[in-house]
Amino acid sequence: MEATIRTGSDVTTLVNVFTVEPDNQQKLVQLLKEGTEAFFSKQPGFISSSVHSSKEGRRAINYSQWASAGDIENFRRDPRFAPYIRSLAALSKAETILCEVVEVNHA
Repeated sequence: MEATIRTGSDVTTLVNVFTVEPDNQQKLVQLLKEGTEAFFSKQPGFISSSVHSSKEGRRAINYSQWASAGDIENFRRDPRFAPYIRSLAALSKAETILCEVVEVNHA
């Protein structure tokens, strides 16, 4: 399945917003990329992940799509998840938001 942002979808969206010191932003972005490649992309229900870095250097956002909320709960129970989260927490403060797309506009 390809990353698509649309309303009325059965896709579950997970948005993680990380606040970070500017000196650590690129380290955090690299860790997010590596985590997606090595762990998340291999989990059942994974559809896509996009990593964004703010231009002011103090935030990074991970926008991921999953087949279901249950798939998200399952990867969180994987024993490899806790050490990964600790490494993210060493660099940043995170806010996790489970979302539903309610509006999309196109040019």
